[in-house]
Amino acid sequence: MNKFNDEEQMILSTIDQICEEKVLPRAAEIDATDEFPEDLRQLFAEQGIYSLIFEEQYGGVGASLQCYCAALQKFGRVSGSVSMMVAVHSLGSTPIILYGSEEMKERVFPRLASGEALIAFALTELAAGSDVNRIASTAVKKGDKYIINGSKCFITGGSVADYFCVFAQVIEAGEKKLSVFLVEKDQPGVQISRNEEKMGLKGSPTTQLYFENVEVTEDNIIGKISDGAKIAFNTLNKGRLCTSAQAIGIAQGALDVAAEYAKGRVQFGKSIAEFQAVQLMLADMETDIQAARALLEKSIEMYEAKSAELVKFSSMTKLLATDMVMRVTTNAVQVMGGYGYCKDYPVERMMRDSKIFAIFEGTNQIQRILIAKQLLSEY
Repeated sequence: MNKFNDEEQMILSTIDQICEEKVLPRAAEIDATDEFPEDLRQLFAEQGIYSLIFEEQYGGVGASLQCYCAALQKFGRVSGSVSMMVAVHSLGSTPIILYGSEEMKERVFPRLASGEALIAFALTELAAGSDVNRIASTAVKKGDKYIINGSKCFITGGSVADYFCVFAQVIEAGEKKLSVFLVEKDQPGVQISRNEEKMGLKGSPTTQLYFENVEVTEDNIIGKISDGAKIAFNTLNKGRLCTSAQAIGIAQGALDVAAEYAKGRVQFGKSIAEFQAVQLMLADMETDIQAARALLEKSIEMYEAKSAELVKFSSMTKLLATDMVMRVTTNAVQVMGGYGYCKDYPVERMMRDSKIFAIFEGTNQIQRILIAKQLLSEY
């Protein structure tokens, strides 16, 4: 039984073509130059890639989460950096999808769906990441406006985004109330600082942001004042599934390259694919990928059904998939030996790209804690 409707199948077929014809030939160059591929951004806009997550009334496609995660796997298979261009659009938009007012959606979503504008999720600070209660940025009410001051770090897509979902503390009667505000990059007081120089995912900018007396009106509040923690957690429940899909895609790409190489590499008069030691590594890689993919599909079903077990399954999926991608890409390098360690082949890039997936969207140590808490609450 096919899990995608006709329109989704057509979209995924188009993405296959884009990946093979446009992304794959650019992947090594994007990694080498560490420059955001604006040409691919324009192509994705023209082909409706950014519209997948938005409903038709806002100019979107209204694709299922299953379809969207399948798309992320396809992009991840050829370029982790390019997959981030697509995934961060979902992460930044989800707070508005879940909690934004109808006025805000009508104002912002058509630009985001068309790819005319991009959006970023601005949560992390120097002293606050997984511990959202430590966020120090503030939003002080002044008349009918809020004045935002503070800074953010490790913001994926920050230097190319047009909008930011900014988490800040509103102080009311001496009480901190974490809240979320939609901020446009061109507003006075918004400063986009340098991009980080990273181990992997080059070409996907990770940026520091500064907000100095940035004024936003009340209609730019996402949800209600004090909804910040709830918005963060529910956004990340979905984001962890998207992150898992990217990791699975990268792992699949590494296995594809390693298996093809093993069949063609000759030692001792036969291909190394005939040696049991290599076969065992390839078997482990395939098993890991299929297990992660199956858990992802189960978790997507839970997300769409609003299951009470979603937090546990979202965390388990992220934990399994992102630990898995590091093992698979490391084994791909091992299968290919010295060539795997060289930039002539993509597996060394895939290995570098993979490491961050066990860190962002909640470290895998945090995921284990969340899983354990949910598990123990069931007994």
